[in-house]
Parts: sequence; structure tokens; C-alpha cells
Amino acid sequence: MREKAEVDVASEELERRSRYLSSLIQRTKLKGDAVEEEEDKDQEKGQKKDGGGNGRRPEADDLQELKNLRVRAADMAPAMQRRAFRCAKDALDTMPKLDSKRLALALKKEFDTSYGPAWHCIVGTSFGSYVTHSLGGFLYFSIDKVYILLFRTAVEPLDH
Repeated sequence: MREKAEVDVASEELERRSRYLSSLIQRTKLKGDAVEEEEDKDQEKGQKKDGGGNGRRPEADDLQELKNLRVRAADMAPAMQRRAFRCAKDALDTMPKLDSKRLALALKKEFDTSYGPAWHCIVGTSFGSYVTHSLGGFLYFSIDKVYILLFRTAVEPLDH
């Protein structure tokens, strides 16, 4: 009887966390949409974001050729998302055929170096996952048929 009560408590906690993460993802999407609308308005007014002649951000041009890029879920700043997309694109461009481990390592190293430890990356054409991540450190996207899950966890120092 005690085990069932513990399972119920754990199940309720898992459901509560899942709802919380879903709300964070939704808020991130709404903020991202608002930022994009603002940038579109600025471009229509003729303001230039990059100082160049076309009024577009340079990284937006780089990512235009990724027509098959799709964000599945995100709790990450748009600039960090673009960095992940660029890194994934660059790594995929150097591979004659998909090497999931090499792509995962490239993304992990890039984010560990740029944003500190502890980033984790899962790459594949078919996988399931359920992870806990640090606030602002989650991105799940696909490029063509390659799915990429990039997330950060908190790291606590070991006490010796």
C-alpha cells in the first residue's frame, strides 16, 4: 500500500513538472513570435539590423537554405537556437552521410565551450526521450529527417 502511495506522489510530481515545462515552452514560443513581428515591422520601416544593404540579420541569410529546419520544442533564447542551427548545419555539410555521434559531439562541444557545462545532445532519426533541463537550456529540432535534442543540466561540484 505504501509503494502505491509513493508511486502516486511521484506520478503527480512528474505530471506537475510536465505541465510547468509545457507552459515554459509555450511562453518561449509566444515571446519568439513577438520578437519576429517586431523585427518584421522594423524591416518594413527601412531600419537595418546588420548595417548592410538588405535589412536582414546575417545569420538569417545563412539559415534560409535550411528550409527543412523545424523547431519541435524550445526553452532557449533565439540567439542560442540560431547558434545550434548553424552548428548543426555546418557539421552536416561536412558529412557525406549522417554520423549521429559526430554531430552530437560537435553540438555538445560548441555549447559547453560557449555557455559552460553541462550540455547533452542526442541525435538520430528515431528516438524517444524524457529529460529534465535547466531553465533556458532546451532545444528539440529537426533538419530533414535528422532529429536533434540539445539540453543543459545543472552541475554541482563534488565534495571530497
